[in-house]
Amino acid sequence: MATIEQLYTAYRQELVQWCTGMTGNRETARELVQDGFVRALDNEALVTTLRDNQARAWLYRTVRNLYIDRLRHTAREDICDELPEAQLPAQTPWEYTELEMAELLQTLPSLDRKLFILRYLEGYNATQLAELYHLPPGTIRARLSQTRTLLRRALESKPRRPFPGRM
Repeated sequence: MATIEQLYTAYRQELVQWCTGMTGNRETARELVQDGFVRALDNEALVTTLRDNQARAWLYRTVRNLYIDRLRHTAREDICDELPEAQLPAQTPWEYTELEMAELLQTLPSLDRKLFILRYLEGYNATQLAELYHLPPGTIRARLSQTRTLLRRALESKPRRPFPGRM
């Protein structure tokens, strides 16, 4: 079990070299590795409890996931930049007011409503919510999935009104 500083000293250069091979760009690799260590700091309570080989694996997995996220984000931007304006996905002509959405959320059980709001409106991840509520992360993900299904069904059955100015 090492501190984040010790992990940084031990694995930063190794991660940058590995990530450079993956990205083909040393500066991008440095940025990704730096972001990985920022994530490690955000999850310090977890990372510092891991054995050194587990912490190293956690860092590699985190940097790889950050790279994948960057690729996805870049791909979406490229697609939108290439499409003529007429082909861009149009916004839905059906909108819900904040009051309607709040009422819909109030129909959820208390814990599910709290989890949904913290996850999708406040930006917490399943691991953070699991720590907060002393539940396994898999349970949190399952509850969120069930909540999304309930909300989707409720929205599909709710009569929608057109947003002013659209049809």
